[in-house]
Amino acid sequence: MTTTIRTRPILTLTPFTLWVGSLLVALLAGLFAMARVLVNGLQVTGLSDLVPWGLWITLDLSAIALGAGAFTFSAAVYLFRIHRLEPLARPAVFIGFLGYTSAMLALAMDIGRPDRFYHPLIYWNVHSVLWEITWCVVLYSTVLVIEVFPVVAESRFFERWPWVRTFAHRVHSLTPLLAVLGMGLSLLHQSSLGATYGVLSSRAIWFKPSLPILFIISAVAGGMALTLLATIISSKLLHTDLIPTEIKREVARAIGYTTLAYLYIKLWDWAATSYYSHAPGTASTLQRLEATTPYTTTFWGIEIILAGIVPAVILLYRPLRRNDRALMIALGLICLGVVVNRWNVTLSGLVVPPDWSPGMLGDVVATSYFPTFTEILVAVGIVAYALLGFTLGVRYLPLYPRHPQT
Repeated sequence: MTTTIRTRPILTLTPFTLWVGSLLVALLAGLFAMARVLVNGLQVTGLSDLVPWGLWITLDLSAIALGAGAFTFSAAVYLFRIHRLEPLARPAVFIGFLGYTSAMLALAMDIGRPDRFYHPLIYWNVHSVLWEITWCVVLYSTVLVIEVFPVVAESRFFERWPWVRTFAHRVHSLTPLLAVLGMGLSLLHQSSLGATYGVLSSRAIWFKPSLPILFIISAVAGGMALTLLATIISSKLLHTDLIPTEIKREVARAIGYTTLAYLYIKLWDWAATSYYSHAPGTASTLQRLEATTPYTTTFWGIEIILAGIVPAVILLYRPLRRNDRALMIALGLICLGVVVNRWNVTLSGLVVPPDWSPGMLGDVVATSYFPTFTEILVAVGIVAYALLGFTLGVRYLPLYPRHPQT
């Protein structure tokens, strides 16, 4: 008589494991590309002295902007006492943490010498906007780590160490103070990122005082949009409502009004610099951009229409706002608009060099830049890290009050 022994598979190929596995593969590919950059330097990239900022800085600016939901919801709940938004505060802070750590990974690759990352903290250059941004990002990232710690401590992993949860509870009592610090630091560096470009008188297309305001408003809209989009998608995949429906619609409406405010200022900014007035430097730059790049198409087609007007209509028109599919499309378009805007701002003033730029012959319309395969792999790895972090966070951390921890 023979007996059959049934063995259980070590790993069941569920959609979750396939998703996590694909993210791990992308993350490993990104780590390999990062190692190649550290060994060979920035020569493996498409960056040059004429175009020193490219895909990685775009990723950095986008990650910071889309992580702005952290300070927005924290300030709303703990500073302005809008407690009904509390279900979104934790996931927003967690997304902010992932966004800022992603930005730091991109910066570590972009600066070429990541071993010298601490230099701005020791060698102060108070006349540099980038120096102020460095300090704000470091301090705000520290605030995010402190805010995320109580969430991690409440996971089942720390049940065996009750003192950790006790300490985390005491840390959580500092949340109102952290919300004030976080809002101040985040507002400072979100605006300073725009000022980094806006104070460059040598780059005519950037030189204007409106960029800090535009960066803040777009970050608030993009940060809230990503937090709500991630929440809705998680709700669909988990087959449960992670937040109350009325909160979802209220936040969607607020995002719609924020998008309108951004569009209003952005269109007046365009009119003031490119329609009613024609400064020689700006006009020349725009003319050369239109001749050699899809800047005009991406500006009007994506930033204004597809990522501005369309989502604003969906979010402010009640029947569409109540449709989850339309809502997710609108939120996704806003996130796309933030990324495209950061790409346009990063490259628009660089690919068109000034006529007096050293090494230029005076007749160069635009310089060329396209990210190399190594740059793309690094970016893919960083995005995979953020997606993997949020996936595991939703599954194993108490990010949402309505979702039982597994």
